[in-house]
Amino acid sequence: MRLLFAALLLLAACGAQEQDGDDTEAVRVAVAVAEEATFGERFSLTGTLTAARDAQLSPRVDGLVAHVHVDAGDRVEAGQVLVELDPAVGRQTLARVRAQVAEAEAAAREAERLFAEAQRLGEDQYIAASQVEARASELRLAQAALESAHASAREQAELVERHVLPAPFDGVVAEKLTEAGEWVQRGTPVLSLVATDRVRLDLRAPQERFGQLDGDARVRVFADALGDAPLPARIGARVPVTDPGARTFLLRLLIDDPEARLLPGTSARAEIDLPAEAPALAVSRDALLRQPDGGHSLFVIEDAVAEDAVVEDGETRPVARRRSVRVLRERDDLVAVSGDLQPGQRVVVRGNEALTDGQPVDVAGH
Repeated sequence: MRLLFAALLLLAACGAQEQDGDDTEAVRVAVAVAEEATFGERFSLTGTLTAARDAQLSPRVDGLVAHVHVDAGDRVEAGQVLVELDPAVGRQTLARVRAQVAEAEAAAREAERLFAEAQRLGEDQYIAASQVEARASELRLAQAALESAHASAREQAELVERHVLPAPFDGVVAEKLTEAGEWVQRGTPVLSLVATDRVRLDLRAPQERFGQLDGDARVRVFADALGDAPLPARIGARVPVTDPGARTFLLRLLIDDPEARLLPGTSARAEIDLPAEAPALAVSRDALLRQPDGGHSLFVIEDAVAEDAVVEDGETRPVARRRSVRVLRERDDLVAVSGDLQPGQRVVVRGNEALTDGQPVDVAGH
């Protein structure tokens, strides 16, 4: 029994010596220098492209459609005639009103003549002053009737003009909703017109982002229709009203698209870079190791001190030291961290998976 116990102790001692030998064996690693993190957080949101101007065009008067000069997909310019209604009845009414204007003008001239005559007779006291005043009243009534006739003529001329529907802005006809021969009324859409020169991206952003999104944020838009080609954009509006169900608010981005390649109604993704807030150090994502508690750590390279110096072939080997860090933000292959780390320290980015604290290393390139 004593012999068996002694054998077990001997095997344990040999195993410990073998483990110690493994710990002192240098591991070849690659390193990168920790630098100040100049970037902030980056996140993405997906939304829908909308046109700055999108209108359902309706006729300005009731009438019969005489001509529709455009079709869906046609590009139009502001002021271009899109739809014409039959103006025959309106023109007849305008002719009648203009005749009434001529009649009112003649009545006004006659009233003016009678008033002038009454004034001369009144000066010679051939007629009473009350008659002069009556002629003056008749003149004022005739002049008022003339002004009313002119106003009616202008109104009817405007109604005749409104039988033509012009384009209110440059754009593309999205829908054609009427044909010649149909009777349409005011308020009934006949065309849908969309402006494509100013397209914006509407996003639903989380409410906690409201205070972070300002003019300092850098924004790029990736439209599905354009593939991976990014377009610069800026924040046009933050609507400070949240959706109580989703806890989001409307974020509107104005996109710089001089070639008008974006299509309203399609989806797009916005990539938003926030400015750096808290100071941090940037390290490679490959340097991070996940801890059992969910945290992160990394290894830094330190020159061995006298008490734990590792000498191999007459050369003192540097050692790897584990440091706990907290991840603040990410950008591409870099991670901004805080913790027990100093600028300029060498951080292990390759070969760190099997490292132990205090293990000697052979730094690649040294």
